[in-house]
Amino acid sequence: MSGLEKTPPTLNKPTHSRSSSTASSHWEVMDDLQVEMMSGDNSQDLTIPGICEGYLLKRRKWPLKGWHKRYFVLETGILRYSKTQQDITRGKLHGSLDVGLAVMSINKKSNRIDLDAGDVLYHMKANSHDLFYIWVAKLSAHRMFKKNEAAQVHNGFFQALSQGTSVPGLAQRNGMQDVVSPLALYRSESKHTWTHTCSVRSLLLMLNVIFFIFPSLSVHASLKSVHDALAQERQRLQDTYHQSTTLAEVRVYPFMETGLVYEMYLFVCGCFSSPTSPSSWLSFSWCFISRRTPSVTDSAAEYFDASDGVLNGSFSESESGLSEGTTTSATREYRASISKTPNCVVPKNTGRRTTLAAHCPDNAQVGLMQILYNNIGKDLSRVSMPAALNEPINLMQRLCEELEYSELLDTANNTQDPYQRMVYVGAFAISGYATAHYRNRYKPFNPLLGETYECLREDKGFRYISEQVCHHPPISACHADSDNFSFWQDQRWKNKFWGKSLEIMPTGMVNVTLPRFGDHYEWNKVVTCIHNVLSQQRYLEHYGEVIIRNLNGNACTCKITFVKSRYWGSDTNKNEVQGTVLDQTGSVIHRFGGLWHEGIFCDTLPTPQCIWKPNSQPKDYYLYYGFSSFTLELNELTPGLKPLLPPTDSRLRPDQRMLEDGRVDDCDKFKEEVEDMQRERRKQLAKKGQEHTPRFFKKAMDSSGRDVWLTNGTYWKVRENPGFANTKNLELW
Repeated sequence: MSGLEKTPPTLNKPTHSRSSSTASSHWEVMDDLQVEMMSGDNSQDLTIPGICEGYLLKRRKWPLKGWHKRYFVLETGILRYSKTQQDITRGKLHGSLDVGLAVMSINKKSNRIDLDAGDVLYHMKANSHDLFYIWVAKLSAHRMFKKNEAAQVHNGFFQALSQGTSVPGLAQRNGMQDVVSPLALYRSESKHTWTHTCSVRSLLLMLNVIFFIFPSLSVHASLKSVHDALAQERQRLQDTYHQSTTLAEVRVYPFMETGLVYEMYLFVCGCFSSPTSPSSWLSFSWCFISRRTPSVTDSAAEYFDASDGVLNGSFSESESGLSEGTTTSATREYRASISKTPNCVVPKNTGRRTTLAAHCPDNAQVGLMQILYNNIGKDLSRVSMPAALNEPINLMQRLCEELEYSELLDTANNTQDPYQRMVYVGAFAISGYATAHYRNRYKPFNPLLGETYECLREDKGFRYISEQVCHHPPISACHADSDNFSFWQDQRWKNKFWGKSLEIMPTGMVNVTLPRFGDHYEWNKVVTCIHNVLSQQRYLEHYGEVIIRNLNGNACTCKITFVKSRYWGSDTNKNEVQGTVLDQTGSVIHRFGGLWHEGIFCDTLPTPQCIWKPNSQPKDYYLYYGFSSFTLELNELTPGLKPLLPPTDSRLRPDQRMLEDGRVDDCDKFKEEVEDMQRERRKQLAKKGQEHTPRFFKKAMDSSGRDVWLTNGTYWKVRENPGFANTKNLELW
């Protein structure tokens, strides 16, 4: 326990927690410690808790298997970590987090501690129970300190207001002077910013109180001095940052509050740019207060952390091969080229539908918080959700969405050069993520065991079949055939909520064969994370690396990096993706990149070109779950198609169809009935000692020894003769 903490440990088990799961999960959520923020009582204990430091295990960001040994330091409510104690001393951080803004979950059985601050998520584990309880106690103490610190800021300002006789005069005399003075303190003592963290934080809190109490537009004049001061401060910080040639040359502590200063600047600028209602000022400022305080070092550390253990579980943070500067500059160039390029494929008039029968429901009033908090740390694929949280397609149809840009595989199959073929295969792997950009408000239905889905697209030249082959764990298998390619995968998803973020972790491999050259490509998928899932500032990102290999040849491999967003990057630079095609010696043959929702450009082809650009979203797409034109067509049931489908096809699932038609209440009732029927079928099989046998897929083992599900080739034969109406079928609903 050497070097663990600077004060004697408190080994008492924390009592402020509540169970969040079943007995088999053992996860508990540490309740938010209640502090009287507006009472005027200044009795909060602001004694700074002792520093706690030492080694813990931290789960890898990707591939989310295995754990790193990392050195953590908890000081004045900020948790920082690096590889070693020496790295901390040198200021070489891999990340930091304000524990006062994080949801804290613990698992006593496995000595796990999870901290979710919305846009950053730490999974940590102690090697012993004693060490676990020390860290839990210290984290709880520092969380209380941060909340008391914020409470005193509020109370002090309200007390100052209560002593004045003229409210407007008081606003100028006490309010604005007090607002500016912390910033002056911050600037004059930038060498000691670490000890004055609350000074700049106080500024934003006071700004919020001013808007709350003085809603008239005359407050604009009072805020001009703050606006000017913040603009100068932001410029000074940016100039200092850009003077450094490398991230290591930037001193850590003077920049710990840079992100917060920038947020305050945006807040004040927003107030001046357009007169808004007092309520909008209040909500806007509070949305910033509720966020953590990222820094330059923190944001860069998040980028490096996204590369943990990528290739064969052996990569470390600095081995991603893409530096922050080169990634951003390359992406800027790619975006400029992509913007000048028309869509790669002009959408054809397929004669299919272009809207749904009803708009998506408003799920803002659904008690999502209680549902998720009761299931922190659990696999959400096993949790029944209200119908209003669903979109009217299921996970098997989501897999079919990955074929929206199948023309990239058609092009690859007609490209002679193996390195250029790999570029098109890489672009296809990226294109499957594009539709997720508009889809963070709803979740797809979980398929029932034995449920199937077919998609026959003569306009695109492929036919697709999928089946839910396993329920625990849920596994969806699919296969698509075309004259130019074969495509198959079996995906196992785990969806876990950690307090503010929802992680979606696929574990299966994607396979594509190109018959003209005998190529067999295989690649993994990256992690998808929905941040701030309980707030209106929700956003989605993918991070990690995709490695594409040709199992039938070793001429080249492809490495694609989905870059974790950085705080200092603008919204236009989010969703960065960079790819390289490497030969046998590891030399780069081709480079390509862009944004996964805007397009991919390759500047190393004989003719540099945009190799993929997503189709434009349909009119009023936001009213229809954010669906693309291709997705709108997936659940369409035409009179000529219905007799050809097996009764297990997703288009015939009643609760999903009810949601599409806008009958949300009916959907909720039938969804519960369908799930009860599934549980009863499983019980009956268990009594007989039997297991469900998939109808159209068979279990096999791939060349790496992994269990995979492959098509048995019977679906289209049975469909043609004798037809599903003349065969025995499962009754799922």
